Amino acid sequence: MQTSLQTSPLYSSLLGDAEIAAELGCDAEHRSMIAVEIALALAQSELGTIPANVGPELQSELANFTVDQGAMAAGILSSGVPVPALVVEMRKSVSRELGQWVHWGATSQDIVDSAAMLQTARCLDILERRLASLIGTLEAMAHQYSDVVMSGRTRSQMATPTTLGLRIAGWAQPLIELERDLTRIKEQVLRLQFGGAVGANSAVAPHGPQISHLMAAHLGLSDGLPWHTNRLGIHTLAGWLLSISVALSKIAKDLMISARSEIAELHAGTAGGSSTMPQKANPVQAEVIAAMGVLAASMHAGLIASGSPTEERDGASWTVEWIFLPQLILTVGCALRHSLAIAETLEPDQARMLDNMARNPGIMAEAASFALAQHMPRAEAQALVKQAVLSGRPLAATLTELCEAPIDWAQVLDPQAVFAPCRQIIEQTFNGRKPR
Repeated sequence: MQTSLQTSPLYSSLLGDAEIAAELGCDAEHRSMIAVEIALALAQSELGTIPANVGPELQSELANFTVDQGAMAAGILSSGVPVPALVVEMRKSVSRELGQWVHWGATSQDIVDSAAMLQTARCLDILERRLASLIGTLEAMAHQYSDVVMSGRTRSQMATPTTLGLRIAGWAQPLIELERDLTRIKEQVLRLQFGGAVGANSAVAPHGPQISHLMAAHLGLSDGLPWHTNRLGIHTLAGWLLSISVALSKIAKDLMISARSEIAELHAGTAGGSSTMPQKANPVQAEVIAAMGVLAASMHAGLIASGSPTEERDGASWTVEWIFLPQLILTVGCALRHSLAIAETLEPDQARMLDNMARNPGIMAEAASFALAQHMPRAEAQALVKQAVLSGRPLAATLTELCEAPIDWAQVLDPQAVFAPCRQIIEQTFNGRKPR
Protein backbone atom coordinates (compact mmCIF):
# COMPACT_ATOMS: atom_id res chain seq x y z
CA MET A 1 0.00 0.00 0.00
CA GLN A 2 0.98 3.62 -0.48
CA THR A 3 -0.34 6.71 1.30
CA SER A 4 -1.67 8.43 -1.83
CA LEU A 5 -1.94 6.58 -5.10
CA GLN A 6 -3.11 9.74 -6.84
CA THR A 7 0.26 11.42 -6.34
CA SER A 8 2.43 8.30 -6.29
CA PRO A 9 5.16 8.23 -8.98
CA LEU A 10 3.99 4.72 -9.82
CA TYR A 11 0.21 5.13 -9.85
CA SER A 12 -0.42 8.80 -10.61
CA SER A 13 -0.43 8.37 -14.40
CA LEU A 14 -3.40 6.05 -13.92
CA LEU A 15 -5.14 7.42 -10.83
CA GLY A 16 -3.95 11.04 -10.69
CA ASP A 17 -3.61 14.08 -12.90
CA ALA A 18 -0.27 15.80 -13.32
CA GLU A 19 -1.67 19.04 -14.73
CA ILE A 20 -4.19 19.48 -11.92
CA ALA A 21 -1.70 18.32 -9.28
CA ALA A 22 0.72 21.06 -10.35
CA GLU A 23 -1.93 23.68 -9.60
CA LEU A 24 -2.63 22.12 -6.20
CA GLY A 25 0.95 21.57 -5.10
CA CYS A 26 3.03 23.25 -2.43
CA ASP A 27 4.65 25.82 -4.74
CA ALA A 28 1.33 26.77 -6.31
CA GLU A 29 -0.22 27.28 -2.87
CA HIS A 30 2.66 29.48 -1.72
CA ARG A 31 2.56 31.59 -4.90
CA SER A 32 -1.16 32.08 -4.47
CA MET A 33 -0.88 33.14 -0.82
CA ILE A 34 1.90 35.58 -1.68
CA ALA A 35 -0.26 36.99 -4.50
CA VAL A 36 -3.06 37.62 -2.00
CA GLU A 37 -0.71 39.37 0.43
CA ILE A 38 0.61 41.58 -2.38
CA ALA A 39 -2.94 42.38 -3.55
CA LEU A 40 -3.79 43.39 0.03
CA ALA A 41 -0.86 45.79 0.19
CA LEU A 42 -1.59 47.24 -3.26
CA ALA A 43 -5.23 47.85 -2.37
CA GLN A 44 -4.36 49.56 0.89
CA SER A 45 -1.68 51.70 -0.78
CA GLU A 46 -4.17 52.83 -3.39
CA LEU A 47 -6.66 53.79 -0.70
CA GLY A 48 -4.03 55.52 1.43
CA THR A 49 -4.57 53.37 4.50
CA ILE A 50 -0.87 52.48 4.35
CA PRO A 51 1.90 54.49 2.65
CA ALA A 52 1.44 54.73 -1.12
CA ASN A 53 4.85 53.27 -1.89
CA VAL A 54 4.38 50.07 0.14
CA GLY A 55 2.23 48.05 -2.25
CA PRO A 56 4.30 48.60 -5.42
CA GLU A 57 7.59 48.11 -3.55
CA LEU A 58 6.39 44.90 -1.91
CA GLN A 59 5.23 43.65 -5.29
CA SER A 60 8.67 44.35 -6.75
CA GLU A 61 10.72 42.96 -3.88
CA LEU A 62 8.64 39.78 -3.56
CA ALA A 63 8.66 39.04 -7.30
CA ASN A 64 11.29 36.33 -6.91
CA PHE A 65 10.57 35.42 -3.29
CA THR A 66 10.71 31.70 -2.50
CA VAL A 67 9.51 30.09 0.68
CA ASP A 68 11.76 28.23 3.11
CA GLN A 69 9.74 25.03 3.33
CA GLY A 70 11.48 23.88 6.49
CA ALA A 71 10.53 27.08 8.29
CA MET A 72 7.00 26.83 6.91
CA ALA A 73 6.61 23.26 8.13
CA ALA A 74 7.74 24.20 11.64
CA GLY A 75 5.37 27.15 11.67
CA ILE A 76 2.41 25.11 10.49
CA LEU A 77 3.06 22.53 13.20
CA SER A 78 2.98 25.30 15.77
CA SER A 79 0.02 27.39 14.57
CA GLY A 80 -2.03 24.89 12.59
CA VAL A 81 -2.13 27.22 9.55
CA PRO A 82 0.51 28.30 7.03
CA VAL A 83 0.08 32.08 7.11
CA PRO A 84 1.94 33.11 10.28
CA ALA A 85 5.09 31.36 9.09
CA LEU A 86 4.64 32.75 5.58
CA VAL A 87 4.36 36.30 6.92
CA VAL A 88 7.54 35.84 8.98
CA GLU A 89 9.40 34.63 5.87
CA MET A 90 8.05 37.51 3.76
CA ARG A 91 9.11 40.08 6.34
CA LYS A 92 12.61 38.61 6.44
CA SER A 93 12.96 39.10 2.70
CA VAL A 94 12.08 42.81 2.63
CA SER A 95 13.21 45.88 4.53
CA ARG A 96 12.00 46.38 8.08
CA GLU A 97 10.06 49.46 6.98
CA LEU A 98 8.17 47.50 4.34
CA GLY A 99 7.80 44.39 6.46
CA GLN A 100 5.70 46.09 9.11
CA TRP A 101 2.93 46.62 6.55
CA VAL A 102 2.76 42.98 5.37
CA HIS A 103 -0.55 41.31 6.27
CA TRP A 104 -1.97 44.59 7.56
CA GLY A 105 -5.48 44.06 8.93
CA ALA A 106 -5.91 40.55 7.55
CA THR A 107 -6.30 37.18 9.22
CA SER A 108 -4.93 33.80 8.19
CA GLN A 109 -8.27 32.65 6.78
CA ASP A 110 -8.41 35.65 4.45
CA ILE A 111 -5.15 34.59 2.88
CA VAL A 112 -5.74 30.82 2.83
CA ASP A 113 -9.29 30.97 1.46
CA SER A 114 -8.51 33.61 -1.17
CA ALA A 115 -5.40 31.70 -2.28
CA ALA A 116 -7.46 28.51 -2.50
CA MET A 117 -9.87 30.31 -4.82
CA LEU A 118 -6.99 31.38 -7.06
CA GLN A 119 -5.85 27.76 -7.28
CA THR A 120 -9.42 26.59 -7.82
CA ALA A 121 -9.88 29.10 -10.64
CA ARG A 122 -6.88 27.68 -12.49
CA CYS A 123 -8.11 24.14 -11.96
CA LEU A 124 -11.60 25.01 -13.19
CA ASP A 125 -10.07 26.46 -16.36
CA ILE A 126 -8.42 23.09 -16.98
CA LEU A 127 -11.60 21.15 -16.23
CA GLU A 128 -13.67 23.49 -18.40
CA ARG A 129 -11.33 23.00 -21.34
CA ARG A 130 -11.45 19.22 -20.99
CA LEU A 131 -15.21 19.21 -20.53
CA ALA A 132 -15.67 21.24 -23.71
CA SER A 133 -13.40 18.84 -25.61
CA LEU A 134 -15.27 15.82 -24.29
CA ILE A 135 -18.68 17.23 -25.21
CA GLY A 136 -17.39 18.18 -28.65
CA THR A 137 -16.08 14.65 -29.17
CA LEU A 138 -19.36 13.12 -28.01
CA GLU A 139 -21.32 15.42 -30.33
CA ALA A 140 -19.24 14.39 -33.32
CA MET A 141 -19.68 10.72 -32.47
CA ALA A 142 -23.40 11.06 -31.85
CA HIS A 143 -23.83 12.35 -35.39
CA GLN A 144 -21.36 9.85 -36.83
CA TYR A 145 -23.24 6.91 -35.31
CA SER A 146 -26.77 8.26 -35.67
CA ASP A 147 -27.55 5.43 -38.12
CA VAL A 148 -25.91 2.63 -36.16
CA VAL A 149 -28.76 0.61 -34.72
CA MET A 150 -28.35 -1.33 -31.51
CA SER A 151 -30.48 -2.80 -28.78
CA GLY A 152 -31.59 -0.43 -26.07
CA ARG A 153 -31.54 -2.10 -22.67
CA THR A 154 -33.62 -1.38 -19.60
CA ARG A 155 -33.06 -3.07 -16.25
CA SER A 156 -30.23 -5.03 -17.91
CA GLN A 157 -32.60 -6.63 -20.47
CA MET A 158 -32.99 -5.95 -24.18
CA ALA A 159 -35.84 -3.51 -24.67
CA THR A 160 -36.36 -1.83 -28.06
CA PRO A 161 -33.97 -0.65 -30.77
CA THR A 162 -32.07 2.59 -30.34
CA THR A 163 -29.00 4.00 -32.02
CA LEU A 164 -25.47 4.31 -30.76
CA GLY A 165 -25.73 7.99 -31.62
CA LEU A 166 -28.62 8.46 -29.22
CA ARG A 167 -26.85 6.58 -26.44
CA ILE A 168 -23.84 8.87 -26.86
CA ALA A 169 -26.10 11.94 -26.88
CA GLY A 170 -27.55 10.66 -23.62
CA TRP A 171 -24.06 10.56 -22.16
CA ALA A 172 -23.56 14.18 -23.21
CA GLN A 173 -26.83 15.59 -21.85
CA PRO A 174 -25.79 16.09 -18.19
CA LEU A 175 -22.34 17.26 -19.23
CA ILE A 176 -23.87 19.98 -21.42
CA GLU A 177 -26.00 21.17 -18.52
CA LEU A 178 -23.01 21.17 -16.19
CA GLU A 179 -20.93 23.08 -18.72
CA ARG A 180 -23.72 25.66 -18.92
CA ASP A 181 -23.76 25.94 -15.12
CA LEU A 182 -20.05 26.64 -14.83
CA THR A 183 -20.29 30.39 -15.43
CA ARG A 184 -22.69 30.71 -12.50
CA ILE A 185 -20.55 28.39 -10.39
CA LYS A 186 -17.46 30.52 -10.97
CA GLU A 187 -19.28 33.72 -10.07
CA GLN A 188 -20.61 32.21 -6.87
CA VAL A 189 -17.51 30.31 -5.78
CA LEU A 190 -14.43 32.23 -6.92
CA ARG A 191 -14.77 35.03 -4.36
CA LEU A 192 -12.23 36.98 -2.40
CA GLN A 193 -12.19 36.38 1.34
CA PHE A 194 -11.42 39.46 3.42
CA GLY A 195 -12.90 39.87 6.87
CA GLY A 196 -10.08 40.24 9.34
CA ALA A 197 -9.93 38.46 12.66
CA VAL A 198 -13.64 37.63 13.11
CA GLY A 199 -15.12 38.77 9.82
CA ALA A 200 -15.81 42.34 10.96
CA ASN A 201 -12.78 44.02 9.31
CA SER A 202 -12.46 46.05 12.50
CA ALA A 203 -8.69 46.60 12.15
CA VAL A 204 -9.17 48.49 8.86
CA ALA A 205 -12.62 49.99 9.49
CA PRO A 206 -14.32 51.67 7.75
CA HIS A 207 -12.29 50.74 4.68
CA GLY A 208 -12.86 46.97 4.67
CA PRO A 209 -15.33 46.89 1.75
CA GLN A 210 -13.13 49.17 -0.36
CA ILE A 211 -10.03 47.09 0.34
CA SER A 212 -11.94 43.94 -0.53
CA HIS A 213 -13.16 45.42 -3.80
CA LEU A 214 -9.68 46.47 -4.90
CA MET A 215 -8.10 43.18 -3.83
CA ALA A 216 -10.66 41.24 -5.83
CA ALA A 217 -9.93 43.33 -8.90
CA HIS A 218 -6.17 42.74 -8.57
CA LEU A 219 -6.67 38.97 -8.20
CA GLY A 220 -9.44 38.45 -10.77
CA LEU A 221 -11.87 37.17 -8.16
CA SER A 222 -15.43 38.21 -7.39
CA ASP A 223 -15.99 40.56 -4.49
CA GLY A 224 -18.49 40.01 -1.72
CA LEU A 225 -19.10 39.69 1.98
CA PRO A 226 -16.59 37.87 4.18
CA TRP A 227 -17.48 34.17 4.08
CA HIS A 228 -15.40 32.81 6.96
CA THR A 229 -18.22 30.59 8.21
CA ASN A 230 -20.41 30.57 5.10
CA ARG A 231 -19.12 27.55 3.17
CA LEU A 232 -22.01 27.42 0.70
CA GLY A 233 -19.69 28.35 -2.15
CA ILE A 234 -17.44 25.38 -1.34
CA HIS A 235 -20.49 23.12 -1.19
CA THR A 236 -21.75 24.44 -4.53
CA LEU A 237 -18.39 23.73 -6.12
CA ALA A 238 -18.25 20.28 -4.55
CA GLY A 239 -21.74 19.49 -5.82
CA TRP A 240 -20.79 20.54 -9.35
CA LEU A 241 -17.64 18.43 -9.24
CA LEU A 242 -19.57 15.44 -7.94
CA SER A 243 -22.16 15.83 -10.71
CA ILE A 244 -19.39 15.78 -13.32
CA SER A 245 -18.03 12.59 -11.79
CA VAL A 246 -21.47 10.97 -11.70
CA ALA A 247 -22.05 11.77 -15.39
CA LEU A 248 -18.66 10.34 -16.33
CA SER A 249 -19.30 7.22 -14.25
CA LYS A 250 -22.44 6.59 -16.29
CA ILE A 251 -20.36 6.53 -19.48
CA ALA A 252 -17.77 4.27 -17.89
CA LYS A 253 -20.28 1.78 -16.54
CA ASP A 254 -22.09 1.57 -19.88
CA LEU A 255 -18.80 0.84 -21.58
CA MET A 256 -17.78 -1.75 -19.00
CA ILE A 257 -21.02 -3.64 -19.65
CA SER A 258 -20.90 -3.19 -23.43
CA ALA A 259 -17.35 -4.58 -23.50
CA ARG A 260 -18.30 -7.75 -21.65
CA SER A 261 -17.27 -10.85 -23.59
CA GLU A 262 -20.85 -12.03 -24.09
CA ILE A 263 -22.00 -8.59 -25.35
CA ALA A 264 -18.87 -7.13 -26.99
CA GLU A 265 -20.63 -4.29 -28.79
CA LEU A 266 -18.40 -1.36 -27.77
CA HIS A 267 -14.70 -1.07 -27.05
CA ALA A 268 -12.80 2.02 -25.91
CA GLY A 269 -9.64 3.08 -24.16
CA THR A 270 -6.61 1.03 -23.31
CA ALA A 271 -7.17 -2.67 -22.70
CA GLY A 272 -5.37 -4.16 -19.74
CA GLY A 273 -4.11 -7.71 -19.73
CA SER A 274 -4.35 -10.31 -17.00
CA SER A 275 -1.37 -11.76 -15.15
CA THR A 276 -2.65 -15.29 -15.78
CA MET A 277 -5.39 -15.21 -18.46
CA PRO A 278 -3.95 -14.34 -21.89
CA GLN A 279 -7.36 -13.87 -23.51
CA LYS A 280 -8.48 -10.99 -21.30
CA ALA A 281 -8.66 -7.30 -22.27
CA ASN A 282 -9.81 -5.50 -19.16
CA PRO A 283 -11.55 -2.09 -19.46
CA VAL A 284 -8.95 -0.34 -17.32
CA GLN A 285 -9.80 3.29 -18.05
CA ALA A 286 -13.52 2.76 -17.62
CA GLU A 287 -12.84 1.06 -14.29
CA VAL A 288 -10.73 4.02 -13.14
CA ILE A 289 -13.50 6.48 -14.04
CA ALA A 290 -16.02 4.43 -12.08
CA ALA A 291 -13.61 4.26 -9.13
CA MET A 292 -13.16 8.03 -9.24
CA GLY A 293 -16.95 8.34 -9.00
CA VAL A 294 -16.96 6.43 -5.71
CA LEU A 295 -14.10 8.55 -4.37
CA ALA A 296 -15.80 11.77 -5.42
CA ALA A 297 -18.99 10.83 -3.59
CA SER A 298 -17.01 10.13 -0.42
CA MET A 299 -15.08 13.40 -0.64
CA HIS A 300 -18.26 15.36 -1.30
CA ALA A 301 -19.80 13.83 1.82
CA GLY A 302 -16.74 14.84 3.83
CA LEU A 303 -16.94 18.43 2.61
CA ILE A 304 -20.62 18.66 3.48
CA ALA A 305 -19.91 17.22 6.93
CA SER A 306 -17.30 19.93 7.53
CA GLY A 307 -19.58 22.73 6.40
CA SER A 308 -21.00 23.89 9.72
CA PRO A 309 -18.04 25.54 11.49
CA THR A 310 -18.59 26.69 15.05
CA GLU A 311 -18.54 30.37 15.98
CA GLU A 312 -16.31 32.67 13.87
CA ARG A 313 -13.68 30.09 12.89
CA ASP A 314 -13.40 26.35 13.34
CA GLY A 315 -9.94 24.89 12.83
CA ALA A 316 -11.15 21.29 12.73
CA SER A 317 -13.79 21.83 10.01
CA TRP A 318 -11.41 24.02 8.05
CA THR A 319 -8.70 21.36 8.11
CA VAL A 320 -11.08 18.73 6.74
CA GLU A 321 -11.88 21.11 3.86
CA TRP A 322 -8.17 21.53 3.06
CA ILE A 323 -7.86 17.78 2.65
CA PHE A 324 -11.02 16.95 0.72
CA LEU A 325 -11.44 19.88 -1.70
CA PRO A 326 -8.14 19.52 -3.60
CA GLN A 327 -8.53 15.75 -3.63
CA LEU A 328 -12.01 16.11 -5.12
CA ILE A 329 -10.73 18.44 -7.83
CA LEU A 330 -7.86 16.05 -8.60
CA THR A 331 -10.24 13.08 -8.71
CA VAL A 332 -12.57 14.75 -11.19
CA GLY A 333 -9.59 15.85 -13.27
CA CYS A 334 -8.44 12.24 -13.47
CA ALA A 335 -11.91 11.05 -14.49
CA LEU A 336 -12.23 13.73 -17.19
CA ARG A 337 -8.80 12.91 -18.58
CA HIS A 338 -9.63 9.23 -18.96
CA SER A 339 -13.12 9.98 -20.28
CA LEU A 340 -11.71 12.07 -23.09
CA ALA A 341 -9.28 9.28 -23.99
CA ILE A 342 -12.15 6.79 -24.01
CA ALA A 343 -14.35 9.00 -26.18
CA GLU A 344 -11.56 9.48 -28.70
CA THR A 345 -10.98 5.72 -29.02
CA LEU A 346 -14.57 4.41 -29.02
CA GLU A 347 -15.06 1.61 -31.55
CA PRO A 348 -18.44 -0.05 -32.10
CA ASP A 349 -18.77 -3.60 -33.40
CA GLN A 350 -21.77 -3.09 -35.66
CA ALA A 351 -21.91 -6.68 -36.79
CA ARG A 352 -22.12 -7.80 -33.17
CA MET A 353 -24.91 -5.31 -32.49
CA LEU A 354 -26.97 -6.65 -35.37
CA ASP A 355 -26.27 -10.23 -34.39
CA ASN A 356 -27.38 -9.62 -30.81
CA MET A 357 -30.65 -8.15 -32.04
CA ALA A 358 -31.21 -10.94 -34.57
CA ARG A 359 -30.92 -13.51 -31.78
CA ASN A 360 -33.58 -11.64 -29.82
CA PRO A 361 -36.52 -10.98 -32.17
CA GLY A 362 -38.66 -9.90 -29.23
CA ILE A 363 -36.87 -6.57 -29.46
CA MET A 364 -39.48 -5.54 -32.04
CA ALA A 365 -42.46 -6.66 -29.96
CA GLU A 366 -43.40 -3.14 -28.92
CA ALA A 367 -43.52 -1.92 -32.52
CA ALA A 368 -45.61 -4.93 -33.49
CA SER A 369 -48.11 -4.47 -30.67
CA PHE A 370 -48.63 -0.78 -31.46
CA ALA A 371 -49.16 -1.60 -35.15
CA LEU A 372 -51.74 -4.26 -34.24
CA ALA A 373 -53.44 -1.91 -31.77
CA GLN A 374 -54.61 0.10 -34.75
CA HIS A 375 -56.81 -2.87 -35.69
CA MET A 376 -57.87 -4.42 -32.37
CA PRO A 377 -57.94 -3.60 -28.64
CA ARG A 378 -54.45 -2.96 -27.35
CA ALA A 379 -54.56 -5.73 -24.72
CA GLU A 380 -55.47 -8.26 -27.40
CA ALA A 381 -52.71 -6.95 -29.65
CA GLN A 382 -50.11 -7.34 -26.92
CA ALA A 383 -51.27 -10.86 -26.11
CA LEU A 384 -51.10 -11.87 -29.74
CA VAL A 385 -47.59 -10.45 -30.18
CA LYS A 386 -46.43 -12.19 -27.02
CA GLN A 387 -47.79 -15.48 -28.40
CA ALA A 388 -45.86 -14.92 -31.63
CA VAL A 389 -42.62 -14.14 -29.79
CA LEU A 390 -42.89 -17.19 -27.53
CA SER A 391 -43.43 -19.46 -30.54
CA GLY A 392 -39.75 -19.16 -31.39
CA ARG A 393 -40.59 -18.83 -35.08
CA PRO A 394 -39.85 -15.82 -37.35
CA LEU A 395 -41.93 -12.97 -36.01
CA ALA A 396 -43.22 -11.52 -39.27
CA ALA A 397 -44.39 -14.88 -40.63
CA THR A 398 -45.99 -15.89 -37.34
CA LEU A 399 -47.89 -12.60 -37.00
CA THR A 400 -49.12 -12.94 -40.58
CA GLU A 401 -50.53 -16.37 -39.71
CA LEU A 402 -52.07 -15.28 -36.41
CA CYS A 403 -54.00 -12.27 -37.72
CA GLU A 404 -55.37 -10.86 -40.94
CA ALA A 405 -54.64 -7.20 -40.22
CA PRO A 406 -53.37 -5.38 -43.35
CA ILE A 407 -49.94 -4.61 -41.95
CA ASP A 408 -46.62 -4.45 -43.79
CA TRP A 409 -44.72 -6.45 -41.20
CA ALA A 410 -41.37 -6.05 -42.95
CA GLN A 411 -41.65 -2.31 -42.53
CA VAL A 412 -43.00 -2.41 -38.97
CA LEU A 413 -40.34 -4.83 -37.79
CA ASP A 414 -37.43 -2.96 -39.38
CA PRO A 415 -35.16 -1.70 -36.55
CA GLN A 416 -34.04 1.16 -38.78
CA ALA A 417 -37.41 2.83 -38.22
CA VAL A 418 -35.82 4.22 -35.05
CA PHE A 419 -33.36 6.37 -36.98
CA ALA A 420 -35.60 9.42 -37.45
CA PRO A 421 -36.78 9.86 -33.84
CA CYS A 422 -33.27 9.21 -32.54
CA ARG A 423 -31.80 11.83 -34.88
CA GLN A 424 -34.38 14.32 -33.70
CA ILE A 425 -33.36 13.91 -30.06
CA ILE A 426 -29.66 14.02 -30.96
CA GLU A 427 -30.21 17.37 -32.67
CA GLN A 428 -32.17 18.70 -29.72
CA THR A 429 -29.47 17.59 -27.32
CA PHE A 430 -26.69 19.59 -28.91
CA ASN A 431 -28.61 22.52 -30.43
CA GLY A 432 -28.79 24.38 -27.13
CA ARG A 433 -25.05 24.31 -26.56
CA LYS A 434 -23.19 27.54 -27.15
CA PRO A 435 -20.64 27.29 -29.98
CA ARG A 436 -17.03 27.20 -28.83
